[in-house]
Amino acid sequence: MNKLILHPAREKSLLRRHPWVFAGAVKSVVGKPAMGEAVEVWSADGEFLAVAGYSPLSQIRARVWDWHRGTQINETFFTSRVRRAYDLRTSLALRTNAYRLLNAESDLLPGVIADRYGAVIVVQFLTAPADFHKREIAHALASLPGIESVYERSDADVRGKEGLPESNGLLSGQMPLDLTEVFERNTDGTQWRFVVDVAGGHKTGFYLDQRENRQILRQVVQDLAQNGSSEVTVLNCYSYSGAFAVASYAGGAKRVINVDSAAPTLAWAKQNLQLNHFPAPEEDLIAADVPGYLRKMRDAARRFDVIVLDPPKFVQNQSQLERATRAYKDINLQAFHLLRPGGVLLTFSCSGLLSPDLFQKVVFGAANDAKRDVQALQWLGQASDHPTLLSFPEGHYLKGLVCRAL
Repeated sequence: MNKLILHPAREKSLLRRHPWVFAGAVKSVVGKPAMGEAVEVWSADGEFLAVAGYSPLSQIRARVWDWHRGTQINETFFTSRVRRAYDLRTSLALRTNAYRLLNAESDLLPGVIADRYGAVIVVQFLTAPADFHKREIAHALASLPGIESVYERSDADVRGKEGLPESNGLLSGQMPLDLTEVFERNTDGTQWRFVVDVAGGHKTGFYLDQRENRQILRQVVQDLAQNGSSEVTVLNCYSYSGAFAVASYAGGAKRVINVDSAAPTLAWAKQNLQLNHFPAPEEDLIAADVPGYLRKMRDAARRFDVIVLDPPKFVQNQSQLERATRAYKDINLQAFHLLRPGGVLLTFSCSGLLSPDLFQKVVFGAANDAKRDVQALQWLGQASDHPTLLSFPEGHYLKGLVCRAL
């Protein structure tokens, strides 16, 4: 097997089982590995460290597949990893047929994201090594019980850093429907239904990582409705497919206003609301730039009982971090202006480069600038089917806060 030899003292992160080898740590390449091919990683002192996938065009030059010398990276290997991930999700008793099946590094499959929607698996191969083994991984996914389709959505920008073009299309089975219906069961026995656009929706089609936070929002609205706010009004910003709107109405909201800059997603949100027998009047489905709309509501002295801020990723790389923190602060500032006394803000960031500590500081800074006393009621994260490997904290990307304005 080809080898990567590291510079002296550059093996420390691997000894802590962090799965990335950066380009600056590599002293030499022994052999001529193809892009994506498996290589052995060795220290400068001649110590074997890992078997990894080679990414010659990326700043992350290799990603660890396994820590044992002699491991063969083949279909048997991927079938074992996929089955283990499937068994772990089964043990979670998720009460849904839509969940994250493979969470990349945190499931020991770097660069591979796979989400299950009923009988359909949507998979992303985000790195050169993942793409190199695409067929073997797709075959392992297709062999799982109840799977009829494996569909690729490798259209993320990060593939460009790996020297890979976008790649979308059917990998196995029959072509999925334009809209695939899934369900989420609640603890009280009720059920929410959603349609998912697996071919054209954001990411793999649906925000599975917010599943548990939807239940929290439902409870927030229910508590307000039962404690004197008989007509709870919710402002759902970056509403996408309307899943937070469904949760709000399920909690007893009187009105939910959905705002998103993409008009087609509002039609999708309307469909999901109607599927669950909740109102979806056109005046509550607003195609607008969210920061501008928040300012418009502030100038009109509008007030809301609950506001949800679930923006897209503002930070693509480290150079954008400062600008992104200003953008996060601005939308939270405007939200605090719009909350009634006792009102609740659920605010999120899915930018992995924005740490939980920095996100908290941004939100508290926004509260301070709004001259509001704000209590943090709960810290939120991604759903349990999106685990984070302890040696890979970068896998903890979704941050959220439940805040009450006094």
